[in-house]
Amino acid sequence: MSDVRQGAWRRRAVAAVLVSLCAAAGAGLLWGRGEPMDVDSVPVARGTIESSVSALGVLQPRHYVDVGAQVSGQILRLHVQPGDVVKRGQLLVEIDPSVQRATVDAGRASLAGLRAQRDDQQAQHVLAQQQHARQRQMAADGATRDEDVQAAQAALASAGARVRQLEAQIAQTQATLKADEARLGYTSIYAPMSGTVVSVEAREGQTLNATYQTPNVLRIADLSSMTVWSEVSEADVRRIKTGMPVYFTTLGESQRRWQGHVRQLLPAPPVPESKTGSDSSAKPSAAASKVVVYTALFDVDNADGELMPQMTAKVAFVEYAEKDALSVPLAALVPVAGSSDRFTARVLRPDGKVEVRQLRVGVRNRLAAQVLEGAQAGDRIVIAARAPKP
Repeated sequence: MSDVRQGAWRRRAVAAVLVSLCAAAGAGLLWGRGEPMDVDSVPVARGTIESSVSALGVLQPRHYVDVGAQVSGQILRLHVQPGDVVKRGQLLVEIDPSVQRATVDAGRASLAGLRAQRDDQQAQHVLAQQQHARQRQMAADGATRDEDVQAAQAALASAGARVRQLEAQIAQTQATLKADEARLGYTSIYAPMSGTVVSVEAREGQTLNATYQTPNVLRIADLSSMTVWSEVSEADVRRIKTGMPVYFTTLGESQRRWQGHVRQLLPAPPVPESKTGSDSSAKPSAAASKVVVYTALFDVDNADGELMPQMTAKVAFVEYAEKDALSVPLAALVPVAGSSDRFTARVLRPDGKVEVRQLRVGVRNRLAAQVLEGAQAGDRIVIAARAPKP
């Protein structure tokens, strides 16, 4: 039964091909004789012909900073919310300073005790100097023993060593106290830059643990300038050059174009987030099977605030563009063998007949080509021709 069906399918396919060939041959004969035909045509018109690389991108602030907590503790006050505009140095967050303040107080008390001990040892050192001087004078007069002179000299050296030891302890305690005072200062978090609070990741009353890593509290961004992180397919990445013009539209504002120039093409594709190990026996993930993309960056002014972080951008990297050019559909052109800029096209004459002309073209893309020679504005290019109905 399957052989019979296959035979019938083959016969129908052959018949369809023969009908198409006969129709094409008939149309070719009429075309060659210049006889009237039923045709679909479009006029040669002026416009902009552009060759570009399409990509999708995501908008991010060009300048931003993640503000984190450098000390552990409970958030007592959170002075900003998403959308607030802040100035550099403005107070953002207050963390419970109890532990840090107690540590600073203990350090200051320890430092005061060490200074008192040093003052006492300095007094002992002065006394040891005086006793040593008397022993030397008495030894010169022969009124003391040598061992007494030696004992006074040893007491003087010991007193000086104890003073130096206490001074070293004071310096160490001062350094520790300075670090403790800095940590106490970290309980108040100030804005490191002016901008807009775009996200807040913590809440009042939340306890932060900064022992192993700095927890992010919020993000501040300068929204007056945005960067588009666009993904370019590996098939097109070699066409992207630094400085080339680029424009994009957003999903919510397709009528407006934002302009820019490529600032940077990152040399390596982004690492997939799902890539976790190097087990060669594991099956390739879905991310590994996708087309490799590279990241191209360009900046755009956002003085009016229309662009927002995480917006999707439909990007076009412009390789070249020709304005006010005579344009014809590329699908209506047939290449001339041995030439890169010569094509033939069917042109509809005013009397309704079709003639073949040779055109020289310039800039072209996937849809249209610029006509340099062979046609002028108003000529109609045949895009489809068929024999007239009897």
